[in-house]
Amino acid sequence: MRRPIPGHERGGSSTWQSLTRSSSLETDYLYGEIALQARLLGRTAPWNAALAERVQQAAAEGIEPGTLDDADLLTTLPELSRRAVLIDATGLHRQLAGDRPPVLLDVRWALGDTGGREHYLAGHLPGAVYVDLDTELAAPAEPLSGRHPLPEIAALQISARRWGITAGRPVVVYDDNGGTAAARAWWLLRWAGLTDVRILDGALGAWRARDFALSTGDETPPEGDIELGVGHLPTLTADEAAALAADGVLLDARSGERYRGEVEPVDPRAGHIPGALSAPTGDNLASDGVFRPTAELREQFSQLSGTKVGVYCGSGVTAAHQVAALAIAGIDAALFPGSWSAWSSDPARPAATGEEAR
Repeated sequence: MRRPIPGHERGGSSTWQSLTRSSSLETDYLYGEIALQARLLGRTAPWNAALAERVQQAAAEGIEPGTLDDADLLTTLPELSRRAVLIDATGLHRQLAGDRPPVLLDVRWALGDTGGREHYLAGHLPGAVYVDLDTELAAPAEPLSGRHPLPEIAALQISARRWGITAGRPVVVYDDNGGTAAARAWWLLRWAGLTDVRILDGALGAWRARDFALSTGDETPPEGDIELGVGHLPTLTADEAAALAADGVLLDARSGERYRGEVEPVDPRAGHIPGALSAPTGDNLASDGVFRPTAELREQFSQLSGTKVGVYCGSGVTAAHQVAALAIAGIDAALFPGSWSAWSSDPARPAATGEEAR
């Protein structure tokens, strides 16, 4: 049992006690022991070894318990945030052969391409279920809600169970376009409460490049039992997006041409939300379609650290890709689901053109 001692303020738990007594830290027997066992097995445990070394260094420097923050953790484990968002083709191939394979969702969709299901049937990752972005990852379009409004949670739960998602089982999403469509499923499932959802880095091209097998035809997984909720990731209304453009940072994830108002192929008006900054989704990817190195993404978004950030695109699809890139860089961002399709449908909303200067 744990009770307060009259006249004494509780300072902390075991790490605090060890530092106060200048004795060995339990970290040596936790992270350190895992690292040792890995070496004995001819393997490595780099995260555990790095954490043990960091805590030992902090103790030697006399750093107070409880003062190492998230930024310090990301410096200690530079790939931590990336691995929470992405999985590479080799790692996925290994997991699919294991005893706890992830649910695979094929989200092939692109603006103007209605053949996603046909592409899926012609060749997909073994066991992957096709997900229709227009009907399963979005509610019916409405002018003031945009071309891809968020689906009702009950409808999303029915779809997720049809895809075979069960509690505690990881999910991997992919497409054939750098993850720009799959990121919508990644964001939406995390918004609905799932935590172990990742995007296949490099998309279908990375799988093919390693000559991993593909399947054809349809897949019908066992019915899932997942329970979903709403609001686990932040969103913005149109009014909140406008305020953030003035008081924080609002990023426009569309191409530079659409942002500047030079072209508008699908929405009612050209331009962008006044005060928003251009940040095209394509800039997140290297030439081979994988997300750029973590260090490069952190440099790209370095000026946003410590600032409230929001993102929008044309209809809330590729903006999710920008949210993923920001997450890899260690920056949280809210998504404006209605995006430009909703904003530009409202004649009371102003539209800006050209570049914004800050």
